[in-house]
Amino acid sequence: MTPSQPTAPGAPAIVFLHGALNDHGVWTALSGRFAAQGWRTLAPDLPGHGAAGTPLASVEAMADWLLATLDSQGIAQAALVGHSMGSLVALEAAARAPERVTHLALLGSTWPMKVSGTLLKAALEDEGAAIDMVAGWSHPPGADERIEASRALMRRVAAANPVHLLHNDLAACKAYANGAQAAGAVRCPVLFLSGAQDVMTPPAGATALLAALPDPVLAQVDAGHQLMADQPEAVRAALADFLGTSAQRQSS
Repeated sequence: MTPSQPTAPGAPAIVFLHGALNDHGVWTALSGRFAAQGWRTLAPDLPGHGAAGTPLASVEAMADWLLATLDSQGIAQAALVGHSMGSLVALEAAARAPERVTHLALLGSTWPMKVSGTLLKAALEDEGAAIDMVAGWSHPPGADERIEASRALMRRVAAANPVHLLHNDLAACKAYANGAQAAGAVRCPVLFLSGAQDVMTPPAGATALLAALPDPVLAQVDAGHQLMADQPEAVRAALADFLGTSAQRQSS
Protein backbone atom coordinates (compact mmCIF):
# COMPACT_ATOMS: atom_id res chain seq x y z
CA MET A 1 0.00 0.00 0.00
CA THR A 2 1.25 3.45 -0.79
CA PRO A 3 1.11 5.39 2.46
CA SER A 4 -1.37 8.18 2.90
CA GLN A 5 0.60 11.21 1.82
CA PRO A 6 1.06 13.95 4.45
CA THR A 7 -0.66 17.18 3.50
CA ALA A 8 -1.95 20.33 5.09
CA PRO A 9 -4.68 19.87 7.70
CA GLY A 10 -8.07 19.53 6.05
CA ALA A 11 -6.67 18.51 2.66
CA PRO A 12 -9.16 16.51 0.58
CA ALA A 13 -8.51 12.78 0.36
CA ILE A 14 -8.55 10.56 -2.71
CA VAL A 15 -8.37 6.75 -2.54
CA PHE A 16 -7.35 4.62 -5.55
CA LEU A 17 -8.58 1.01 -5.81
CA HIS A 18 -6.92 -1.50 -8.12
CA GLY A 19 -8.49 -4.28 -10.17
CA ALA A 20 -8.21 -8.06 -10.32
CA LEU A 21 -4.75 -9.54 -9.65
CA ASN A 22 -3.24 -6.05 -9.53
CA ASP A 23 -1.85 -4.02 -6.65
CA HIS A 24 -1.28 -0.39 -5.72
CA GLY A 25 1.50 -0.08 -8.31
CA VAL A 26 -1.00 0.61 -11.09
CA TRP A 27 -1.71 3.95 -9.38
CA THR A 28 1.82 5.08 -8.46
CA ALA A 29 2.22 7.78 -11.09
CA LEU A 30 -1.33 9.07 -10.83
CA SER A 31 -1.46 9.19 -7.04
CA GLY A 32 1.89 10.97 -7.03
CA ARG A 33 0.55 13.68 -9.31
CA PHE A 34 -2.48 14.28 -7.10
CA ALA A 35 -0.35 14.27 -3.95
CA ALA A 36 1.83 16.96 -5.53
CA GLN A 37 -1.30 19.05 -6.01
CA GLY A 38 -2.22 18.93 -2.33
CA TRP A 39 -4.46 15.87 -2.12
CA ARG A 40 -4.09 13.33 0.64
CA THR A 41 -3.71 10.16 -1.43
CA LEU A 42 -4.03 6.49 -0.51
CA ALA A 43 -3.66 3.47 -2.80
CA PRO A 44 -4.22 0.33 -0.71
CA ASP A 45 -3.56 -3.24 -1.72
CA LEU A 46 -6.67 -5.34 -1.27
CA PRO A 47 -6.03 -8.26 1.11
CA GLY A 48 -3.82 -10.86 -0.52
CA HIS A 49 -2.76 -8.51 -3.32
CA GLY A 50 0.74 -7.63 -2.23
CA ALA A 51 -0.44 -7.12 1.33
CA ALA A 52 -0.84 -9.52 4.20
CA GLY A 53 -4.18 -11.16 4.73
CA THR A 54 -6.53 -13.62 3.12
CA PRO A 55 -8.09 -12.59 -0.20
CA LEU A 56 -11.73 -11.60 0.11
CA ALA A 57 -14.20 -13.55 -1.99
CA SER A 58 -16.88 -10.93 -2.62
CA VAL A 59 -17.17 -7.31 -3.66
CA GLU A 60 -19.29 -6.65 -0.58
CA ALA A 61 -16.55 -7.94 1.74
CA MET A 62 -13.99 -5.80 -0.08
CA ALA A 63 -16.20 -2.72 0.36
CA ASP A 64 -16.47 -3.38 4.10
CA TRP A 65 -12.69 -3.79 4.25
CA LEU A 66 -12.24 -0.49 2.40
CA LEU A 67 -14.43 1.42 4.84
CA ALA A 68 -12.53 -0.14 7.75
CA THR A 69 -9.27 0.92 6.08
CA LEU A 70 -10.51 4.52 5.86
CA ASP A 71 -11.22 4.33 9.59
CA SER A 72 -7.73 3.01 10.33
CA GLN A 73 -6.18 5.82 8.29
CA GLY A 74 -8.29 8.51 9.94
CA ILE A 75 -10.03 9.41 6.69
CA ALA A 76 -13.56 10.62 7.36
CA GLN A 77 -14.39 11.47 3.74
CA ALA A 78 -12.70 10.73 0.44
CA ALA A 79 -13.07 10.65 -3.29
CA LEU A 80 -12.98 7.04 -4.49
CA VAL A 81 -11.34 6.12 -7.80
CA GLY A 82 -11.74 2.46 -8.74
CA HIS A 83 -10.56 0.48 -11.75
CA SER A 84 -12.35 -2.66 -12.97
CA MET A 85 -12.97 -4.84 -9.89
CA GLY A 86 -11.94 -1.83 -7.82
CA SER A 87 -14.73 0.20 -9.43
CA LEU A 88 -17.30 -2.27 -8.09
CA VAL A 89 -15.71 -2.06 -4.64
CA ALA A 90 -15.84 1.75 -4.79
CA LEU A 91 -19.47 1.66 -5.96
CA GLU A 92 -20.53 -0.66 -3.16
CA ALA A 93 -18.67 1.41 -0.55
CA ALA A 94 -20.28 4.62 -1.81
CA ALA A 95 -23.68 3.00 -1.44
CA ARG A 96 -22.97 1.64 2.04
CA ALA A 97 -21.57 4.91 3.40
CA PRO A 98 -22.74 7.75 1.13
CA GLU A 99 -21.86 10.37 3.70
CA ARG A 100 -18.18 9.36 3.48
CA VAL A 101 -17.72 9.51 -0.30
CA THR A 102 -17.35 12.96 -1.85
CA HIS A 103 -16.78 11.79 -5.45
CA LEU A 104 -16.93 8.46 -7.22
CA ALA A 105 -14.87 7.72 -10.35
CA LEU A 106 -15.46 4.40 -12.10
CA LEU A 107 -12.71 3.45 -14.58
CA GLY A 108 -12.91 0.46 -16.92
CA SER A 109 -16.20 -0.47 -15.29
CA THR A 110 -19.41 -2.23 -16.19
CA TRP A 111 -22.22 -4.05 -14.50
CA PRO A 112 -23.02 -6.86 -14.66
CA MET A 113 -19.29 -7.53 -14.96
CA LYS A 114 -19.45 -10.63 -17.13
CA VAL A 115 -16.59 -13.13 -17.11
CA SER A 116 -16.47 -15.95 -19.62
CA GLY A 117 -16.53 -19.53 -18.44
CA THR A 118 -13.41 -20.19 -20.50
CA LEU A 119 -11.44 -17.55 -18.63
CA LEU A 120 -12.72 -18.67 -15.23
CA LYS A 121 -11.80 -22.28 -16.02
CA ALA A 122 -8.32 -21.24 -17.14
CA ALA A 123 -7.83 -19.12 -14.02
CA LEU A 124 -8.57 -22.17 -11.89
CA GLU A 125 -6.68 -24.81 -13.90
CA ASP A 126 -3.85 -22.87 -15.57
CA GLU A 127 -3.39 -19.46 -13.96
CA GLY A 128 -0.41 -18.62 -16.18
CA ALA A 129 -2.47 -19.09 -19.32
CA ALA A 130 -5.29 -17.01 -17.86
CA ILE A 131 -2.84 -14.24 -17.00
CA ASP A 132 -1.62 -14.25 -20.59
CA MET A 133 -5.21 -13.89 -21.81
CA VAL A 134 -6.01 -10.99 -19.50
CA ALA A 135 -2.74 -9.18 -20.25
CA GLY A 136 -3.36 -9.44 -23.97
CA TRP A 137 -6.94 -8.21 -23.67
CA SER A 138 -6.02 -5.30 -21.38
CA HIS A 139 -4.30 -3.16 -24.01
CA PRO A 140 -4.78 -2.25 -27.68
CA PRO A 141 -3.13 -4.47 -30.31
CA GLY A 142 0.55 -3.73 -30.72
CA ALA A 143 1.09 -2.36 -27.20
CA ASP A 144 3.65 -5.08 -26.56
CA GLU A 145 5.59 -3.35 -23.77
CA ARG A 146 2.46 -2.52 -21.81
CA ILE A 147 1.10 -6.03 -22.32
CA GLU A 148 4.31 -7.50 -20.94
CA ALA A 149 4.26 -5.08 -18.00
CA SER A 150 0.69 -6.15 -17.16
CA ARG A 151 1.69 -9.80 -17.44
CA ALA A 152 4.69 -9.30 -15.16
CA LEU A 153 2.61 -7.48 -12.53
CA MET A 154 -0.05 -10.18 -12.44
CA ARG A 155 2.51 -12.96 -12.24
CA ARG A 156 4.23 -11.21 -9.32
CA VAL A 157 0.97 -10.70 -7.42
CA ALA A 158 -0.09 -14.30 -8.12
CA ALA A 159 3.26 -15.70 -6.97
CA ALA A 160 2.88 -14.05 -3.59
CA ASN A 161 -0.39 -15.83 -2.85
CA PRO A 162 -0.90 -19.61 -2.74
CA VAL A 163 -4.57 -19.49 -3.71
CA HIS A 164 -5.90 -19.02 -7.24
CA LEU A 165 -6.12 -15.28 -6.78
CA LEU A 166 -7.13 -14.40 -10.34
CA HIS A 167 -10.00 -16.89 -10.17
CA ASN A 168 -11.01 -15.46 -6.79
CA ASP A 169 -11.17 -11.95 -8.19
CA LEU A 170 -12.89 -12.80 -11.46
CA ALA A 171 -15.49 -14.89 -9.64
CA ALA A 172 -16.17 -12.01 -7.22
CA CYS A 173 -16.74 -9.64 -10.14
CA LYS A 174 -19.08 -12.06 -11.90
CA ALA A 175 -21.05 -12.81 -8.74
CA TYR A 176 -21.61 -9.19 -7.76
CA ALA A 177 -25.37 -8.70 -8.10
CA ASN A 178 -25.95 -5.43 -6.22
CA GLY A 179 -24.80 -3.01 -8.92
CA ALA A 180 -28.12 -1.41 -9.79
CA GLN A 181 -29.20 -1.05 -6.17
CA ALA A 182 -25.81 0.34 -5.15
CA ALA A 183 -25.80 2.81 -8.04
CA GLY A 184 -29.21 4.05 -7.00
CA ALA A 185 -27.95 4.70 -3.46
CA VAL A 186 -24.98 6.85 -4.56
CA ARG A 187 -25.33 10.49 -3.47
CA CYS A 188 -22.12 12.07 -4.79
CA PRO A 189 -20.94 13.20 -8.25
CA VAL A 190 -19.96 10.26 -10.45
CA LEU A 191 -17.47 10.00 -13.31
CA PHE A 192 -17.70 7.04 -15.69
CA LEU A 193 -14.40 6.88 -17.57
CA SER A 194 -14.02 4.22 -20.24
CA GLY A 195 -11.45 3.08 -22.77
CA ALA A 196 -12.63 3.26 -26.36
CA GLN A 197 -10.75 0.02 -27.16
CA ASP A 198 -11.66 -1.83 -23.96
CA VAL A 199 -12.68 -5.42 -24.81
CA MET A 200 -12.86 -6.62 -21.19
CA THR A 201 -15.41 -4.11 -19.89
CA PRO A 202 -16.67 -2.55 -23.14
CA PRO A 203 -18.56 0.73 -22.66
CA ALA A 204 -21.57 -0.74 -24.48
CA GLY A 205 -21.98 -3.24 -21.65
CA ALA A 206 -22.55 -0.56 -19.03
CA THR A 207 -26.09 0.40 -20.00
CA ALA A 208 -27.71 -0.94 -16.83
CA LEU A 209 -25.12 0.66 -14.59
CA LEU A 210 -25.30 4.06 -16.26
CA ALA A 211 -29.10 4.05 -16.12
CA ALA A 212 -29.00 3.52 -12.36
CA LEU A 213 -26.33 6.11 -11.54
CA PRO A 214 -27.36 9.67 -10.62
CA ASP A 215 -26.49 11.82 -13.65
CA PRO A 216 -22.97 10.45 -14.26
CA VAL A 217 -20.33 12.44 -16.13
CA LEU A 218 -19.25 10.36 -19.14
CA ALA A 219 -15.73 10.51 -20.52
CA GLN A 220 -13.66 8.31 -22.77
CA VAL A 221 -9.99 7.96 -23.66
CA ASP A 222 -8.35 6.11 -26.55
CA ALA A 223 -7.22 3.12 -24.50
CA GLY A 224 -7.84 -0.49 -23.65
CA HIS A 225 -8.94 -1.87 -20.30
CA GLN A 226 -5.80 -0.73 -18.48
CA LEU A 227 -6.47 2.87 -19.42
CA MET A 228 -4.18 4.28 -16.69
CA ALA A 229 -1.22 2.58 -18.42
CA ASP A 230 -2.37 3.23 -22.00
CA GLN A 231 -3.26 6.92 -21.56
CA PRO A 232 -1.96 8.14 -18.18
CA GLU A 233 -2.09 11.85 -18.97
CA ALA A 234 -5.58 11.68 -20.45
CA VAL A 235 -6.82 9.79 -17.39
CA ARG A 236 -5.18 12.31 -15.04
CA ALA A 237 -6.75 15.21 -16.92
CA ALA A 238 -10.21 13.61 -16.89
CA LEU A 239 -10.01 12.99 -13.15
CA ALA A 240 -8.67 16.47 -12.41
CA ASP A 241 -11.43 18.07 -14.47
CA PHE A 242 -14.12 15.95 -12.80
CA LEU A 243 -12.89 16.61 -9.27
CA GLY A 244 -12.44 20.32 -9.89
CA THR A 245 -15.75 20.83 -11.65
CA SER A 246 -17.67 18.78 -9.09
CA ALA A 247 -16.14 20.72 -6.21
CA GLN A 248 -17.14 24.01 -7.86
CA ARG A 249 -20.71 22.77 -8.34
CA GLN A 250 -20.99 21.65 -4.72
CA SER A 251 -19.73 24.98 -3.36
CA SER A 252 -21.96 27.13 -5.58
